[in-house]
Amino acid sequence: MTGYRPLVFAHRGGADALPEHTLGAYLRALDEGADGLECDVRLTRDGHLVCVHDSRLDRTSNGRGRVSSKTLAELDALNFGSWHPGYPADAELPDLTRLLTLERLLDAVHSSGRRVRLLIETKHPSRYGAEVERRLVRMLRHHGLAEPKPDADVQVTVMSFAALALRRIRAQAPALPTVYLLELVPPGVGRGRLPFGAQTAGPGVDLVRARPTLLPAIKAAGHQAYVWTVNEPADLELVLEHRVDGVITDRPRFVLDHLARM
Repeated sequence: MTGYRPLVFAHRGGADALPEHTLGAYLRALDEGADGLECDVRLTRDGHLVCVHDSRLDRTSNGRGRVSSKTLAELDALNFGSWHPGYPADAELPDLTRLLTLERLLDAVHSSGRRVRLLIETKHPSRYGAEVERRLVRMLRHHGLAEPKPDADVQVTVMSFAALALRRIRAQAPALPTVYLLELVPPGVGRGRLPFGAQTAGPGVDLVRARPTLLPAIKAAGHQAYVWTVNEPADLELVLEHRVDGVITDRPRFVLDHLARM
């Protein structure tokens, strides 16, 4: 595999080591040398984009209910980190417990002083529908990221399992790269055809194992492939054999160390 080296993305900031979607996790991933970061975004009741994966708060915070039913202030009062085994006992670490907004993450990435690729997944279904993508594009324009520049330190790609969401991104910000995430294989995709608005395929590693012809078909059709969530040695070897373009992992240090030994 001489000369081949995929991009390494820290899934939710590298959720194996530290609480997912916290600023501390993302800063650690950058320190470890990850090429990029992956985050999920949801819209609060008062219109803020926040980095939370689940529609409900129960798993990753001390709150209850739906993210979409809460205001930013209500979410900001919750603890989003102490549930995680990597959180130090008896510690006061706001970067590992405070809700992370997309605005705050973008500020941190801009301030990192290095080149960073940011994968942003819009979560659907959502009670706010197309407003999620509208708010996202508006924020990216504010940060000068809606029209990618080759020499810019920060490069944004938008991802979704919802083909309609990617079409909305294509309509509002045609230059933004997009990834169509896959848990199953919709009609046509097995032959390498992606929905309108999608430029890169994002299959889960379970799907890659179950459908050995999927990645070859995607690559033969001229598309890139980012695979999630690659945490185990056998899965990493599998996706590297297929020469995928991006590896999305909860364990960026593990993947980087493996690549360094190749």
